[in-house]
Amino acid sequence: MKEKIVLIGAGSAMFTRGLVYDLIKKNEPLTLGLVDVNPEALEAAEKLTRKMIEKTSAPIKLTASVDRRDVLSDASVVICTIGVGGRRGWEKDVFIPRKYGIYQPVGDSVMPGGTSRALRMIPAMVDIAEDVLELAPNALFFNYANPMACICRAVRKATSANIIGLCHGVIGTARTLAGDKRDPDMLNLPLDELTYDVAGINHLTWIMNIKHKGKNITDKLKQIAEVKLNKLKNGEDPENLRPFQWELVKRFGAFPAPGDRHLTEFFPSLFKRQGSYYGKTLGVDAYSLEECIETGDTIYAQMREDAYSTKPLTDEYFQQLSGEHEQVVDIIASIRNDSKKSYSVNLPNEGRIPDLPSYAIIETLAAAGKKGLLPDDNISLPPALSAQLATRFMWVETTVEAALQGDREKFIWSLVLDGAVDSLEQAGLLADEFLKAHAEFLPQFNKGEK
Repeated sequence: MKEKIVLIGAGSAMFTRGLVYDLIKKNEPLTLGLVDVNPEALEAAEKLTRKMIEKTSAPIKLTASVDRRDVLSDASVVICTIGVGGRRGWEKDVFIPRKYGIYQPVGDSVMPGGTSRALRMIPAMVDIAEDVLELAPNALFFNYANPMACICRAVRKATSANIIGLCHGVIGTARTLAGDKRDPDMLNLPLDELTYDVAGINHLTWIMNIKHKGKNITDKLKQIAEVKLNKLKNGEDPENLRPFQWELVKRFGAFPAPGDRHLTEFFPSLFKRQGSYYGKTLGVDAYSLEECIETGDTIYAQMREDAYSTKPLTDEYFQQLSGEHEQVVDIIASIRNDSKKSYSVNLPNEGRIPDLPSYAIIETLAAAGKKGLLPDDNISLPPALSAQLATRFMWVETTVEAALQGDREKFIWSLVLDGAVDSLEQAGLLADEFLKAHAEFLPQFNKGEK
């Protein structure tokens, strides 16, 4: 079939560029619709995409609109990568908690920053889902936006949309674990010779029962953990070693994805001393949020410059990129061709991890075929891991209700359940500051105001 793919949130510079390259590489006729509510970002993305298509003579028909309803009709695939409030909103999510001694290296998934982000993202994603159901009810509906678990749960709770959450964290971690030229301590085994189970919540996903040609290699992982942690004692940079990840390997015999930048945020009680992380400060000199934001601003500025330049695009625009866009084109192809290839996805649990709620959005492996994405069989988790995830999924449910209902008290309770705050009073102060800072994006909390 000839695909009609709609990308909502096309102003995301790197994602759009990577996706367009993957589509060009497939060299199959299709229609690509770009959508972004920011007209300037959309125009830059459209110009850049058109230059990529024209340079390669790819059989892609391009359309663009600030109104998704203009392009959604009869779409066969809808991909969302929106960020309500943009990078300026993201900064507030992380900088406001710092005033209360709470430090985050990311702030897009959990802890106060992730909770705040969820309040902005959920209503927008529910609105998109309703339009998809009306205008493209048979479309494959993919979400890359964070916080992943909250968004996918909210969309499924509020609508009947079959939303599928995608993230490259698991496959990226598996590649690193198998063998990385930059890291000689890893397994140094071909990835296609490894088998493993996957279970968890996005950005805290456990890769378990890792086997090489049928042989369990958990002991090898624990040996690598000892090597890494000894290097930390000898003064190596913790940001390169990811010591927290390896400490978890030692204690649970499973490898958590994707890395310390995200993992530390799921254990806020362990880093409460002003974000202390092996002698550094999370989000400041370890996984600096300021540097991350600056990099994003730089990439966006470069995208605009390249889009409006009269010069031809450089060859680097037509090279394989690693990033969030990875796998979605392959997943679509696997579904259409009934290839049943396996990918990491975010879908409702439905009993696959018996100790967790059936509605919880878990990250696991699924086979992509003509029946859609069918997750692997049931997975058994150690009680300690199940307990940690169960608490986190209760945070998700409370956050989702706060966002859908515009309920300040539930917002406060979600901050408490998350575990980063020191008191109910602090949770209330944080909630009110977030609600004021993001008021323009939180109409559900301002029902009585103009």
